[in-house]
Amino acid sequence: MVVSYETIRQWCLKLGPIFVKKLTARQGSLGDRWFIDEAFIKINGQQYYLWRAVDQDGCELDILVTKK
Repeated sequence: MVVSYETIRQWCLKLGPIFVKKLTARQGSLGDRWFIDEAFIKINGQQYYLWRAVDQDGCELDILVTKK
């Protein structure tokens, strides 16, 4: 399945506010600035990407482990 950059941008515009609302309700007040951190990790000898969303205070907001 091929997904264009425009489709991902539209998903972010549509789902971003919902994501923020749920995070705020679950975790309380979040920081004003968010950052994405990317790292490579090995699980059972296979390489994966580890994506983390953190705010300016270093609070981890979400994580994602993916092959691509």
